[in-house]
Amino acid sequence: MNRERRKQIAAAREKIEGIATDIQAVIEALQEIRDDEESARESLPPSLQEGERAQQMQESIEALEDAIGTLESFDLEDIGETLERAAS
Repeated sequence: MNRERRKQIAAAREKIEGIATDIQAVIEALQEIRDDEESARESLPPSLQEGERAQQMQESIEALEDAIGTLESFDLEDIGETLERAAS
C-alpha cells in the first residue's frame, strides 16, 4: 500500500475515533433519559402503575434499552484494527 492510501486510512481511523466519542455521548444521554423515565414510572401512584400510561412508559424504557444495546455493540475498535491491517 502506498503512502497516500495509508494517510487516507489514518484519516478514516481518526474519524472513527471521533464517532466513538459521539456514540458514547449518545449512549450516556439515552441512559439518562431511560433513568428519568424509569423514575417517573416508579413515581406513578399505585392506582396508575398498571394502566395504559405506565405500559407506554415501560415500552419506551425497553426501546431505549434496545437502542443503548445496539449502540454499545457497535464495535469501532474492531473496525480500527481492521483498517490497521489494511494499512500494513
